[in-house]
Amino acid sequence: MAQDLFEAARAAMTRSHSPYSHFPVGAAIRSADGRVFSGANIENAAFPEGLCAEAVAVAAMVMAGQTRIAEVAVLAEKKALCPPCGGCRQKLAEFAGPEARVWLCDADGPKTAMRMAELLPAAFLSTDL
Repeated sequence: MAQDLFEAARAAMTRSHSPYSHFPVGAAIRSADGRVFSGANIENAAFPEGLCAEAVAVAAMVMAGQTRIAEVAVLAEKKALCPPCGGCRQKLAEFAGPEARVWLCDADGPKTAMRMAELLPAAFLSTDL
């Protein structure tokens, strides 16, 4: 099931705009209704105003009217099994339950799945407000 997420993340990674870090990343999210939304990192010269791939994918999902993440795949060109950064873990936790799977992928496909709760234990959630 994660293979289609990997393919979407890989396709998104090819559209990365990373002229400063030279670190392309792609992410794909499956929403609760089964649709897939993808994103790539988008950098700009006004550091740190760039966007991570996961944040772009979350924005695409929300703009399509979806608010629940079922699973995620993340792929980086230069690092095997690249997990989301801390900020993206929080962004994902906003829309994913603790059991949602986050697939870490290498160039060949999904390799390791982590639950959101493992990736960000003690996440800060809306219920904490």
